[in-house]
Amino acid sequence: MKLPRLGTVSIIALTTALTLSACVPAPVGDGTGLSGTIIGAGASSQQAAQEAWVRGFQLANVQATIEYDPIGSGGGRDTFIGGGAVFAASDRAFSVEEIAEEDFVSCVPGTGILEIPAYISPIAIIFNVEGVDALNLDAATIAGIFTREIDQWDDAAIADQNPTVDLPDQRITAVHRADDSGTTANFTGYLSDTAPQVWDAGAIEKWPLEFGGEAALQTSGVVDAVTNGTGTIGYADASRAGQLGTVSVKVGDEYVPYSPEAAAAIVDVSPFGEGRGPTDFAVEIDRDSTEAGVYPVVLISYLIACNEYVSKDRVDVIRGYLEYVISPEGQQAAAASAGSAPISPRLFDQASAAVAAIR
Repeated sequence: MKLPRLGTVSIIALTTALTLSACVPAPVGDGTGLSGTIIGAGASSQQAAQEAWVRGFQLANVQATIEYDPIGSGGGRDTFIGGGAVFAASDRAFSVEEIAEEDFVSCVPGTGILEIPAYISPIAIIFNVEGVDALNLDAATIAGIFTREIDQWDDAAIADQNPTVDLPDQRITAVHRADDSGTTANFTGYLSDTAPQVWDAGAIEKWPLEFGGEAALQTSGVVDAVTNGTGTIGYADASRAGQLGTVSVKVGDEYVPYSPEAAAAIVDVSPFGEGRGPTDFAVEIDRDSTEAGVYPVVLISYLIACNEYVSKDRVDVIRGYLEYVISPEGQQAAAASAGSAPISPRLFDQASAAVAAIR
């Protein structure tokens, strides 16, 4: 696939075309459908899913080209606001205040935006400690590690929850995102909701400098830093956890490992946000739920588009691509490539009506 064109917002210095996934089944279609090129940008957590979606959509629409730049959630939102991309991917939705204040260049003023939680995935707490593959940790301990209140792997707070694990006398290196990140916002949202006595910085996209730790750019940078370090721990979209050790988090009286099913379960018990438009399906995650089998460290990544575009050029491709992404075929393709959880039938019905109305 050719490299994406430069957007009108200066944050895009260099774009990266996605390598198409070979494992996605072709959707039904004869390949003679829509044509034209559209540009999207945003969350690096969606990269594997976007590869699957692009391949599946283009197999049915061979004259269409989808160019996606995984520059991060904040960059994607800024690029969409400025008109450098016709859709954005973000690990957090725009706030109600941002929607009211921003002038979305590509959108007809007053028509609002569409936000679909199209990618649901657990955030894995990953670590690299020799001889240890899995740990049980409660929220307060996780927060203590990332605020550096707990800085040794054999600290009693960790050891007491893992009595059968041989923990080393080794310093903990906590790795966080250096860039503005929706993954960070979701991870800190979990800490803020479940361990506010330890994590008092709130749900934020930019890591607080006072907590220190090692910084790394984007999802791949965090995974590389944890993989290549010693005694490291970090957080990343679960599709990128690989062979690293992972944490089961305490929910009620049980420790729950990450899984697509557990991520979907927490979304099902969570409401939509208040004060939003009819095509804005932002979810307020109930991270301190004690329901059995839910995994609260979850990332809901959104696809964001205009309800009505200023330019009618390529609107059919935009609508068609989003229709494929949320379809059962598209969601299955993402699940196969990225380990994400398919959206629920209720959300599919609501989102489908909104996407069909794009003009």
